[in-house]
Amino acid sequence: MTWRVGIRHVTGYEYTQPVTSSYNEARITPISNDRQLVLESEVEVSPPASVYRYWDWWGTLVHSFDLHEPHDELVITGTSIVETSGPPAAPESPATWADLADAGTRDRYWELLTPSTYVPLDDGVREAAADLDPALDPRETCEAVATLVRELLTYERGTTTVSTTAADAIRIGSGVCQDFAHVALGLLRSRGIPARYVSGYLHPSAKAQPGEVLAGQSHAWVEAWVGDWMSFDVTNGSEVGERHVVVGRARDYADLAPLNGIFHGGPAKALGVTVELTRLA
Repeated sequence: MTWRVGIRHVTGYEYTQPVTSSYNEARITPISNDRQLVLESEVEVSPPASVYRYWDWWGTLVHSFDLHEPHDELVITGTSIVETSGPPAAPESPATWADLADAGTRDRYWELLTPSTYVPLDDGVREAAADLDPALDPRETCEAVATLVRELLTYERGTTTVSTTAADAIRIGSGVCQDFAHVALGLLRSRGIPARYVSGYLHPSAKAQPGEVLAGQSHAWVEAWVGDWMSFDVTNGSEVGERHVVVGRARDYADLAPLNGIFHGGPAKALGVTVELTRLA
């Protein structure tokens, strides 16, 4: 089954004092890949600014802009229409542990096997990974990781922050999709399985009617290399399908934050983010 999804992502900042200059990067635009096609996309900035586009190291589309006139509010609006497809097929030739231990494989996926900003492979992560059955093959281990993460964490807003690491989330025992993804990455990498963080959107209703506008949010899930890339939504314990829209894939959230920037002035008084998702067809 295919879906056509409309996305409107608005991020707003208010400042207690005028900001005289700011430099920003937005990563909120979906990419075209083997399971989705971007039909339309646009990023608008208020106050108006010249917006430059480039592809970063990880293949994410970045919109960069800077402002040099005093302003007390900044609003970034990303809109797009994407056609998505159902869950990808399982790898035809699943990798074995010997395949994953091969020097060529480890060299190719080195950045997705080693510690990253939000996924330190410390004792807490490795101890959690020790609970995985060593008799399982790599693909079965991915499924076991998805189950284990939901045993380690309870979905609960407000218990973690945007800077919480995988190790922190395990200690806290709860978190949101970003934390679920980071813990899964830590467990997979601890077992020698290349794994990457996926940032995007999840349409909230499988039964949505065309034209129905629903409140949504940014979402995160995981892909693991087991002979081919295997996707799974560890937070929801579900397949990745037509309701998932990919913005980018990288080591962890640090590579894919929706908005990064620095400014002179302020400080920021409020931050509001709204995401509207519409099934168009």
